[in-house]
Amino acid sequence: MAANIPNLSQRKFEETEGEREARNAAGFPDVEGSLPKHIGSRFNIPFLDNVSSFFGNKNVLAQEVDPKEHVVWLLDNTAYRPVLGSSEERPPWEAEFVAAYFTKDSGKDVSGWVAEIADRLGLGQHGDNRAEEMATITKRLIPFVNTIQPARFVNVRFPNGETQKLGPGGRNAISSDIVGTMGNHQDGVTLEVTAIPPEVAPYGPMLMHFAEPRGWTVVSDIDDSIKITMTMSPIGILRSTFVSTPTPITGMPELYKHINGLLSPSWFYLSASPYNLYTFLRPFLHQYYPKGTIILRDASWMNLSGFLESLTQGTEDYKAGRMDKIHGWLPERKVLCVGDSTQSDPEAYGDMYRKYPGWVKAIFIRKVVDVEGMQKTDKNSPARFEKAFKDVPKGVWKLFEDPSELYATIDLLKAL
Repeated sequence: MAANIPNLSQRKFEETEGEREARNAAGFPDVEGSLPKHIGSRFNIPFLDNVSSFFGNKNVLAQEVDPKEHVVWLLDNTAYRPVLGSSEERPPWEAEFVAAYFTKDSGKDVSGWVAEIADRLGLGQHGDNRAEEMATITKRLIPFVNTIQPARFVNVRFPNGETQKLGPGGRNAISSDIVGTMGNHQDGVTLEVTAIPPEVAPYGPMLMHFAEPRGWTVVSDIDDSIKITMTMSPIGILRSTFVSTPTPITGMPELYKHINGLLSPSWFYLSASPYNLYTFLRPFLHQYYPKGTIILRDASWMNLSGFLESLTQGTEDYKAGRMDKIHGWLPERKVLCVGDSTQSDPEAYGDMYRKYPGWVKAIFIRKVVDVEGMQKTDKNSPARFEKAFKDVPKGVWKLFEDPSELYATIDLLKAL
């Protein structure tokens, strides 16, 4: 998950013609041009840390995090048993451990940027809700302006008392480590992995979910699939992210509860939202949906305009690439994909069905009709879906507007 950061030129290269047309029609370039591109600076990072971070996890000059100076996000993960050819033995568990490192209290002075966002959203200078909305913007903006802290590592403790070093983080201050031999655990078990000391990770321990090679896995988009985001509108995205109370799509929490009870799947929430939103999205998902691994895009640290680009440029290649990784972990699982029509979910899921025959068993796409800007595109046209799902049997993919349309189809999946 902590791969290279997609820069602007790479995202532009991966942008599809449909994304480009939709972005231009909705005015994304104009709004992005009005937002601050650099709301933090690498000059705030100590010189030696900045330079040595080029060595990534081989950085011998890296230092352990200090809870007085640093903050670490421990990202939830899924443990799997690696595929070992034709061996009949069950290999030991392993998992990718991802952590993000920041300078503590480095994002406090955000008043200028808060005012810019408020003005862009058209928040009035007066009114009963002005102060409350400004406070919400301030809280949600801080993860975008916190100074990243590369060249740091953190030690974590497993429930059995064993410890493990994670990191150090590289240029983007995110570390990724494959860790194995974590004991004997059953499918579906969730363990807590805590930072040492715990106070360096203020958002709590990492949740590690265990998934045996066989069973069901759900790969679900977040924005406008299970959470109202208004992805087709730049102002809608900003408002739903920085002001509005996060709200689930009506009927989707009940649907996912039904899926969880029927199929007992492992859960992956795959979104083009940047990692800056991890601490915003995680509580929302835990409140309304089954817990699982959240996969976000490491694309816009200290860059606010990059946030909109991350959500709307090159999403097909990005999602297909992350699903390649999930397939590498769980190639024998049966996969249910859930997404929506605002982005490139149909194309990405169609790609995966064709690339890995027999892996994807069902694809559900929410046909979004209640978001501003959708009427100006062909995103809901029959031709779009026929092209995206070329060579995918009609019985595998299904469009829906109301989640209640899916229950009968989901109940049939139990027999697969």
